[in-house]
Amino acid sequence: MGDRTKVALFGTGFCAGVHMESYARFVGDAEVVAVYGRDRRRLDAFADAHGIKGRYTDPDRMIAEADFEVADVCVPNFMHHGICLKAAARGRHVIMEKPLALTAGQAEEMIKACREAGVLLMYAEELCFAPKYERVRALVAAGAVGEVYMLKQSEKHSGPHSAWFYDKRLSGGGVMMDMGCHALAWFRWMNKGARPVSVYADMKTVLHSAITDAEDNAVTIVEFDNGVTCMAEDSWARHGGMDDRIEVYGTKGVCYADLFQGNAALTYSAEGYDYASEKAGSSSGWSFTAFEEAFNQGYPHELGHFIACVRGGGAPLVTGEDGLAVLGMLNAAYASARIGSKVRLPYEADAAYPMELWKGP
Repeated sequence: MGDRTKVALFGTGFCAGVHMESYARFVGDAEVVAVYGRDRRRLDAFADAHGIKGRYTDPDRMIAEADFEVADVCVPNFMHHGICLKAAARGRHVIMEKPLALTAGQAEEMIKACREAGVLLMYAEELCFAPKYERVRALVAAGAVGEVYMLKQSEKHSGPHSAWFYDKRLSGGGVMMDMGCHALAWFRWMNKGARPVSVYADMKTVLHSAITDAEDNAVTIVEFDNGVTCMAEDSWARHGGMDDRIEVYGTKGVCYADLFQGNAALTYSAEGYDYASEKAGSSSGWSFTAFEEAFNQGYPHELGHFIACVRGGGAPLVTGEDGLAVLGMLNAAYASARIGSKVRLPYEADAAYPMELWKGP
């Protein structure tokens, strides 16, 4: 392996931009040498801005022709499965943005393909690396709040800017697929050694019904066999920018952490300004200008960890199996929203995408 690990970045959207910033600023052992994008103009603008020479509008061609060791996949959900299988077949390690795939069957094929090819597959759940949230996890492990009996995680904004999120055939579902997956992964991360046993979810479309029948507001309750109850609140209907926070309740204390508010600049602008968070609908009036957004969310730590695993031969802390487990919980959540009651885990589903379990094809 050379001085720097060569990375091919699949995607030119918001998440790909955050990954690119993380590599450029924080992950010195990696170099992005090629990028794929569906739109040529946007691809060239992205590649020019970041000094990337290799640029492709065909993901298969990039996998076949580009000289790289790691496939960093930040494309729409429906593309995850195919890119992973083809990258693994070429001997490339894969870090896959959430959700791992559209179905559990696809996820199992991805895990198998990477295992048989002898390459690493990491499920890119950044909340397992977010510094503030990891500090909370360390406090809990040290006994600061006693025995934990309840966890809460919420992630809310007024909706994604890319149209594909609203198409259930491309995304697999609405806000649960987009953001609820973070909560489910974090609940498992905090309850290491325990098993989720039931899921209850309430889903509604309250703001974006003109453009989608996917849920844009969801409340999900997960019970673990260690007695911990977990609640996720996820919304594409909350105005005012990103709201991302956790709460931990124990028999001897409580801990709250807000991912952004403690690292934001309180700003008032009469006419608005150019630098606004991707999740904010407007920058006029009072706003909380995000500071070091990529760092706060744990992206540099996540990507740096995976590059270290690739270079040193270690196993990722968050694996394809973790992504598969989250998909099983997502399926149960959509099934619960349909019947209006708890769904026991493990839950097996035969559906083209999770939202089909709620509203059908």
